[in-house]
Amino acid sequence: MRWLPLFLGAARVAVAASTTTTTEAEDDVGVTEYTKFNDVSIPPLIELTPDNWEKESKASKWLMVKHYSPYCPHCIDFAPTYQTLYEFYYTSKPVGNENANFTNFYDFRFGTINCVAYYDLCSAHKASSYPTTTLYKNGEQVEALKGVKSMVVLSEVVEKALEETKPGSRPAKLELPKPGEISAPGYVPKVGAIKDTKEASKVDSVKDVPKVDLVKDSTKVDSVKDMPKVDLVKDSAKVEQPVKDTFITGNDEYLMPTPKTEDKVADKVVEKVADKATETKAVSKADPSVEAKAKVETAKVEKAKEEEKKSTPAAYYEAPAAAAAAAASIKGNKPKTTPNPNGISQPLTAESFQSQVTMTQQPWFIKFYAPWCHHCQAMAANWAQVAREMKGRLNIGEVNCEQEVRLCKDVRVTGYPTIQFFRGGERAEYTGLRGLGDFLAYAEKAIDISNGVQDVDAASFKALEEKEEVIFVYFYDHATTTEDFLALERLPLSLIGRAKLVKTRDPEMYDRFKITTWPRLLVSREGRPTYYQPLTPNEMRGTRQVLDWMKSVWLPIVPEMTASNAREIMDGKIVVLGLLNRDDEESFTGAIREMKSAAGEWMDKQIQLFQLERQELRNAKQLRIEEAEDRNDQRALRNAKNIRINMDRADRKEITFAWVDGVFWQRWIRTTYGIDVKDTGDRIIINDEDNRRYWDQTTTGNPIVPSRTSILETITKISQNPLNIKPKLTISAFEKMFFDIRMTFSEHPYLSMGCILGIAFGCLSWFRNSARAQRRAGHGTHFKLEEGGVGAPGEKGSTGGFIQSVFGGSGGSSSGPKAD
Repeated sequence: MRWLPLFLGAARVAVAASTTTTTEAEDDVGVTEYTKFNDVSIPPLIELTPDNWEKESKASKWLMVKHYSPYCPHCIDFAPTYQTLYEFYYTSKPVGNENANFTNFYDFRFGTINCVAYYDLCSAHKASSYPTTTLYKNGEQVEALKGVKSMVVLSEVVEKALEETKPGSRPAKLELPKPGEISAPGYVPKVGAIKDTKEASKVDSVKDVPKVDLVKDSTKVDSVKDMPKVDLVKDSAKVEQPVKDTFITGNDEYLMPTPKTEDKVADKVVEKVADKATETKAVSKADPSVEAKAKVETAKVEKAKEEEKKSTPAAYYEAPAAAAAAAASIKGNKPKTTPNPNGISQPLTAESFQSQVTMTQQPWFIKFYAPWCHHCQAMAANWAQVAREMKGRLNIGEVNCEQEVRLCKDVRVTGYPTIQFFRGGERAEYTGLRGLGDFLAYAEKAIDISNGVQDVDAASFKALEEKEEVIFVYFYDHATTTEDFLALERLPLSLIGRAKLVKTRDPEMYDRFKITTWPRLLVSREGRPTYYQPLTPNEMRGTRQVLDWMKSVWLPIVPEMTASNAREIMDGKIVVLGLLNRDDEESFTGAIREMKSAAGEWMDKQIQLFQLERQELRNAKQLRIEEAEDRNDQRALRNAKNIRINMDRADRKEITFAWVDGVFWQRWIRTTYGIDVKDTGDRIIINDEDNRRYWDQTTTGNPIVPSRTSILETITKISQNPLNIKPKLTISAFEKMFFDIRMTFSEHPYLSMGCILGIAFGCLSWFRNSARAQRRAGHGTHFKLEEGGVGAPGEKGSTGGFIQSVFGGSGGSSSGPKAD
């Protein structure tokens, strides 16, 4: 997430073309976006959905499908390879039949499935990791390739199917294009076929194509494909392009970023041009001008390299002594060994853990598990695949906590599985999802961070801003000490998968962010800086204090809410949540733009209010000081000077912004907020998760839409006290009653306990008084006449006296008038 905006479109089906090459592109229906390969218009790949799968899987004998996720970095890297493979075969011709149409001749097609939008379909296809490339024959799976595969591996699967369909129709040897190329190797465009003026300017006629006599120099060039291809103009332009090294493990191909300084790039290009110039000696007899051109272009590149060095400040190339000392003390001087040479998850014991993990600076990705744990068993296959994918790049290990109880206790394992990343004595716990793509994305970022904190200048930082949403920048100068760099090196592990950390001493960067003291730390989000306020050495070197600040600002300004970051985004905040439909590209882009604009304006407003409030508190303090001085009251003066300006805003809820995929989270959104973006379109709700309430309407009663005006107007109203807009509940009224009671107990435990005791005492007193009243009433309604009123003659009892006083008779006497 950390990402490129890839959009889920409606399903588009490419219908088979006619049998002639001149009408290949004209017979495709329902297609609006085409690409070019070998000067032939290529329709887009078929996008498969649950609605059209049954139809499309049986529409042809062979169907190759790429299962992917738009968020997966490996899927993004694999996209050009699969697209070029499709374009290459779409224009491929069988041997001896140049007029045949590939799709009709071999009954073979290519398609894709977006597993984020159609998870159930991918699950039915057993695509448990992304990307997964599967070949189907008559709707039945034949072969599945998991992970990023090279063009060679994919073509082997395709060629096997083509040969089975039409034996003997395929060439003995294929020349495959590289991912992203727009023509096959050795393809010579026809003059009449070039319609684009830019392309036509490159090839004026067939005569411009250099002719090479391979027969005369057959000892050096065995075939046309072995002939060196020299494009000096193209290579010289690569001086300003980032260089990537290709690392191949088995059948998988990965691109590993290398240090992107202009000096190193220029060196690589000069060597490449020089090598090509040397290779051209083999064909210099056929075209003597090639060697001369190579020398001229090499001299130009050398000159450009020297000018680049002159224009770059010397301070940029000279690392300070403190930085070198820090790096040496951290990394050591031992030669590096190849990590994970066998591509397996290495079992670790207490002894091997100490010798290979804690006592070295090698990065390790380690799983702590128990054999009986069902979650561990379910994750085992993905973990083994991670080890294979990280062969030669990152050490993968595992610890059995049933056998290594003490070790697991030392690393504070409280549940299974627990996954942690180690580098020397430092560690960071992995808290993300447990899918293969999630593991690999985390591992890629871990490898990048393990290489140390990257040093950047203004140009490289600008390029980095286009790829990263959140970047922490550490500014230093020649006086920065070893202790400062050691503290800096302890930070990156906690930022894996969160943000990028770089350092700089470029004066242009100082000017841009107005840095006047060193060292200094800030975070740049969408080009908007937020500064780490403490400046003292102890505060700059306090790892825990710095990390606490980083955690408060490491989310993008408008992040996407996913299962892994939902709690971090929603808890304790009021969130302006955009319910967006990624399928509608135009609407989605506009909604994100409006939300970012509203977020930026709201942040500016809050900064102004913060500064205004702080100034008011300072003015009040100054008034007290001046008043005490006027009265010459030393005690009051001391008290006034001791007043602290407290800008703690903990009592106020922060208002943040985020968006969620309304299609992917359709069920949750509908049950929680009663909204379906497919029916209502993009909507905005303002959610207060702590109080289980939300707002989805403006003051006028209209729905809140992704508009800067609508969002800011509603936020202003709900941030006032009392509320001007009545909220809705995300739970029922009955549940809300118990929720309020629970929240009251958690927020005011002592007061709540006092209330309970008071209520209990009151109830007990009421029951006791009630019981006493009943006993008293029972004694007053029953008279025991035999004890006095009906006693022996001449005896007078208390009861008899009472009756006599009532009826007028002599107490206790049997004579006298009787009551009727």
